[in-house]
Amino acid sequence: MRAIRVASAALLGVTALTFTAPAAFAGDGDSHNITPFAFSVQPSTVSAGGQVSLLLKRDGGCKGNATVTSGVFDTVTIPPGQSSATAMVDWDARPGAVYDVTFSCGGASGSTGLTIAGGRPVTPTPVPLQRGVRAGVGGSAGGFDLKEIGMGAALIAGSVGAAWYISRRRTSSDDS
Repeated sequence: MRAIRVASAALLGVTALTFTAPAAFAGDGDSHNITPFAFSVQPSTVSAGGQVSLLLKRDGGCKGNATVTSGVFDTVTIPPGQSSATAMVDWDARPGAVYDVTFSCGGASGSTGLTIAGGRPVTPTPVPLQRGVRAGVGGSAGGFDLKEIGMGAALIAGSVGAAWYISRRRTSSDDS
């Protein structure tokens, strides 16, 4: 009986250790993303012609110029002392495609994906100045619609008749 308890405790311990192992040991073999600096592209999904922010966290591993390259925008350089830059996505980017964005600095490089959304970005269009609101004539200046007047009168007559009928029934039952 004691052996079963020891085996169960050992199995639970190994299971807990397995689930708490760092993600680096359970990696997918993609070792080119291990860099001494952190990086990201915001947003990770953008429409063709949209703008993305290229974010770089310099954790002591990237002291010089950082270069960001991709097949969907021009090469961007992030100078020392700055941690971000912006890039304009090409208008001819294929909707639904995922493009690699590669950050390089100090001999290390890593990449992440940038997904192109299906539509075009909304560009604000100038609204021409108008001389006031173009309002209609309103609901009161329309004509008389005999069907609507007849239905309204029938509903009013029906509700007045139902109220009278119910009140008459109560008074006749109170008399008995």
